Amino acid sequence: QVQLVESGGGLVQPGASLRLSCAFSGSIFVEYAMGWYRQAPGKQRELVAIITRFGNTRYADSVKGRFTISRDNAQNTVYLQMNSLKPEDTAVYYCNADHAVRHLVYWGQGTQVTVSS
Repeated sequence: QVQLVESGGGLVQPGASLRLSCAFSGSIFVEYAMGWYRQAPGKQRELVAIITRFGNTRYADSVKGRFTISRDNAQNTVYLQMNSLKPEDTAVYYCNADHAVRHLVYWGQGTQVTVSS
């Protein structure tokens, strides 16, 4: 059973940076595309960024140029570097693992990111 454990959230001021981490265990990491999603209060969960098994990336328009997703296949970890944070980035951020061939999707428990002065 895949387990995803996020860390790195917190309270920061506008313009600050944070790096989220998601530790993957329980299966073969390199077989999964990994993603970060977020959900703000009263809103639907939305895609932030994904990285495929091959390292290709895709971002939501709202975070392009500010956020960077990366993966360390040796450490079974995916990261989300968030720069120039804005109040509208405030949300619970969730890690996602997607095995497209076997149609398996897993979610982490989420980590809170709050951007406020």
